[in-house]
Amino acid sequence: MNTLVRLDELAVPTHLDGSQGRNRATSRSQLAAGDDRSAVLAWLARYVDSPATLASYRKEAERLLLWCTLQHGVALSDLSHEDLLVYQRFLNDPQPAERWVMQPGQKPGRDSARWRPFAGPLGPSSQRQALSILNAMFSWLVEAGYLAGNPLALSRRKRRMAAPRVSRFLPVEHWEVVKATIEAMPVVSEREKLHASRCRWLFSLLYIGGLRVSEICSATMGGFFSRRSTDARERWWLEITGKGGKTRLVPATGELMTELMRYRNVQGLSMLPLEGENTPLVIPLIGPNKPMARSAIHEIVKAVFRESAGRLRQRGPELDAAAAHLEQASTHWMRHTAGSHLSEKADLKVVRDNLGHANISTTSIYLHSEDDVRHDATSAGHSVGWRSS
Repeated sequence: MNTLVRLDELAVPTHLDGSQGRNRATSRSQLAAGDDRSAVLAWLARYVDSPATLASYRKEAERLLLWCTLQHGVALSDLSHEDLLVYQRFLNDPQPAERWVMQPGQKPGRDSARWRPFAGPLGPSSQRQALSILNAMFSWLVEAGYLAGNPLALSRRKRRMAAPRVSRFLPVEHWEVVKATIEAMPVVSEREKLHASRCRWLFSLLYIGGLRVSEICSATMGGFFSRRSTDARERWWLEITGKGGKTRLVPATGELMTELMRYRNVQGLSMLPLEGENTPLVIPLIGPNKPMARSAIHEIVKAVFRESAGRLRQRGPELDAAAAHLEQASTHWMRHTAGSHLSEKADLKVVRDNLGHANISTTSIYLHSEDDVRHDATSAGHSVGWRSS
């Protein structure tokens, strides 16, 4: 086999398919899979309801299986600790580049003949992430009775002790620069007005709601609803379906509702959404009102971060490090930023429930008074604070 194909099309020679792998468990497996590719696909199937996670995990499993088959000549279920050290060096410099690395500036689809598994060598943090994902895969295959042991376990333990964590959120001073960038966007033409309005609304959702990009893409404005509580106050909420199909209620603070009405007004919509309205949370500038792709939202956010970094550099070379930090930021950093900032002003349980980090017990649907306290805590201590009306 000398050409690259996707994981779901990978045809592995019998002597490399792992059906007789040295690391195969001798006890009865809980999987029907009889070869490595099928076992990996069974692991990936657990994440089918989380598209972003599935894409990330598939990428790393695909890279490893292709490397095993095309480069190393060893089945995945034959891999030893030493083999994985060789693979880590490969991640640092995937060679031969013409086989493994895409051409600069190209991003062909996975069904293209120009597709390659890598955009370039992986940096230290990307290597740690890749090996962390593979460690989880190996651990699950051991737990499922497919493999006898995890060849990454020892190296991962050592790496966790030594590797520093990257701070993937925006400190308040960086967040202020991002806000200033959005507030300074030109609004002369109609397109500029629509773009500036969309950016402000998108960052309001990301910061106040702490939403995942996948949740923004799948939710509609019909998810907003109001509820009058026992203290006779009316509060707005946004119902979100998140990872694993789990539903949670995100407090739609007074500020978020103001931003919603501001955004809808620019879009020529009624001030408040109707019950069951299927208008996407974020609307494309042109074409029908259909949900935006995750990649499109990522690019909007990255563009704002790049512009913000440029604003910092204009202030002087002493802010180059801060600018570089902003340039690294991604959409998911906004979720971490929301949680980090809110945790300084509200109880951690508020943060947990807002972001959907923990399962909500069945009885939580009756704890409306507890929800109301969470709503009040979010409204009182967590806002963007836009300066312009």
